[in-house]
Amino acid sequence: MILEVAVLQVKEGLSDEFERDFKLASAIIASMKGYRGHELQKCIEESHKYILLVRWETLEDHTVGFRGSAEYLEWKRLLHHYYDPFPTVEHFTNVDIS
Repeated sequence: MILEVAVLQVKEGLSDEFERDFKLASAIIASMKGYRGHELQKCIEESHKYILLVRWETLEDHTVGFRGSAEYLEWKRLLHHYYDPFPTVEHFTNVDIS
């Protein structure tokens, strides 16, 4: 499993609208091949900052499948105008520490 991590900095004063539209966008990502779950966390210290965690079966499910899909265009339409700067997205894999 792959964990996608994105720090989202929403333009000041737009958090309520962002959260509303993120609820709509959640249905889009949840319908994608390889999707395993996601969560959105809001920063306590900076109320316009969020972290998005998305679990994917493979890296390509996100980078090729989702980002290359027609559904991604709707995701972009709903959310990308809220960000400043544009989010940095990184992918992580579990480390066995047992």
